[in-house]
Amino acid sequence: MPLKADLDAIDWKILRELQGDGRMTNVELSNRVGISAPPCLRRVKRLEEAGIIRGYRALLNAPALGLDVVAFCLVGLHHQADAELRIFAERTRGWPIVRDAWMVSGESDFLLHCVASDLGAFQTFVIEELTSTPNVDTVRTALTIRRVKDEGLVSFAQP
Repeated sequence: MPLKADLDAIDWKILRELQGDGRMTNVELSNRVGISAPPCLRRVKRLEEAGIIRGYRALLNAPALGLDVVAFCLVGLHHQADAELRIFAERTRGWPIVRDAWMVSGESDFLLHCVASDLGAFQTFVIEELTSTPNVDTVRTALTIRRVKDEGLVSFAQP
């Protein structure tokens, strides 16, 4: 699959470093990738403007905040017309318990990553909100046991 962006080895190093620690200073980043600070900052700005770097976030420890339940919901819709898919996708944005959502292929139409304070809160969401949503046909849930891998969202096969 061809790259959609023209990136050189330094750009890839910048992306690797920032994905590992988005809070480092530009001076630290420039030292790690082997260039001086001004061109490093220009490269970061170019990557941001190109949409390759979408933003920066703090990664929170959900259990430390009392959010102990992580679950996935596979949702099937009665109708999969584009308008119906868009309506459901938009609805997911209003559910705080849903942290990530994907439209998927196969037996289900959507995969929802949910985080809740406890099993009761998750069950309430599934029963009172999700299954009662117009056009929802099926909901299959999977409670997680424990996270076994927590890596950045992009793996690097490039230099």
